[in-house]
Amino acid sequence: MTAAPPTFRSTRWLRFGWPLGVFLVSRLGIALVAYLAAALLVDNPSPPPYHLRGQENLLLDVFGSRWDAGFYVSIAEEGYRLDGVPLPSVPFFPLLPLAMRAGAWLLGDAVPAGILISNLALLGATLLLYALVEASDGRSVARRAVWYFCIFPTAFFGSAIYSESLFLLGAIGSLWLARRGLWESAAMLGVLTALTRFTGILVAPMLLAEWWSQRGRTPSGASRPSALALLAPAAVPLGTLAYMLFLRLRFGDGLAFVHASAVWGRRPAGPGQLLAGLAARPTGGWSAALLAGRLPLDNALDLAFLLLFLVLGLVLLRRRRWPEACLVISGLLVSGGSGLLMSQRRYVWALFPAFIALAWWGRRPWVDRLIMALSLLLLGLFTALFAKGFWVA
Repeated sequence: MTAAPPTFRSTRWLRFGWPLGVFLVSRLGIALVAYLAAALLVDNPSPPPYHLRGQENLLLDVFGSRWDAGFYVSIAEEGYRLDGVPLPSVPFFPLLPLAMRAGAWLLGDAVPAGILISNLALLGATLLLYALVEASDGRSVARRAVWYFCIFPTAFFGSAIYSESLFLLGAIGSLWLARRGLWESAAMLGVLTALTRFTGILVAPMLLAEWWSQRGRTPSGASRPSALALLAPAAVPLGTLAYMLFLRLRFGDGLAFVHASAVWGRRPAGPGQLLAGLAARPTGGWSAALLAGRLPLDNALDLAFLLLFLVLGLVLLRRRRWPEACLVISGLLVSGGSGLLMSQRRYVWALFPAFIALAWWGRRPWVDRLIMALSLLLLGLFTALFAKGFWVA
């Protein structure tokens, strides 16, 4: 008696075993490195002075009490602060703190709630990224894209209390829904994405480019998106406007999140300011700085990631992948226009379409091995530094 063949439904879901496995393996690896680093290495002698509270559980402490995570925890527990504090919390958008507050009602603590939310959102983003790329580029490209995405040097932020995971879930989900013709759902998810962070508003031009692409490439006029579908990209800024309205009512300044960012030195600036710190000659000259380990390597790394993702964005543009290229290039313009190289390696990770172009390159075995070697090396290094409270991104 032979077994019955698998149904279409079961076969369809079996293909998600790869992204699920990649997610689990990468998260377990990151957790192991973080645990060993936190237990064995020396602490940062100058930890950040704001909003952090330690946890008895070592991994909860690592992923819930480092750098910006403290702001999200304080917002969830105490609300926003603008005046009378050296570092205002208003630059951090509200969707993650709101979700953490709801999760704390269930779990009793905002920290484990925030970590759970980030990881569940990242899992959803990983599955959606796989489905999105498989539909447009095939299974092999989708597998490489998801693999590179999950082992990117700053991918550990997706498991910490940071807004990257929620942004990725919303941005990828919006594009996936639009490509299935579900423009109303894409609009609603886009509005929520705009509440995750300032760059969430970039979902709007991505959806606009997707609408234009579908209108241009679909031979049958009946199956093309209607003009009403343009309401989807038009609706996305409502999320940003809602937060601005809250800030106006609460603090009297709808642009408080922009003005408060100046505390961190983020102001609109041209590319010259980004390169100024790298071009400045170090004391004693370049040779002495090289031998003494005093080169500005942090800034150099951030610049390298910016340039890499710019190239990947141009590759997408050359192949006329307009929605994907739109998100990558507009994201680089926003983050690169802040006047600081700091944190760029984290910001670019959220520009998910770049991993499609990277997966195209990975068809060559030597390129694939090079990407994996560099990614895993830097991921381990950055995770260990982050676990000990050192600034990474």
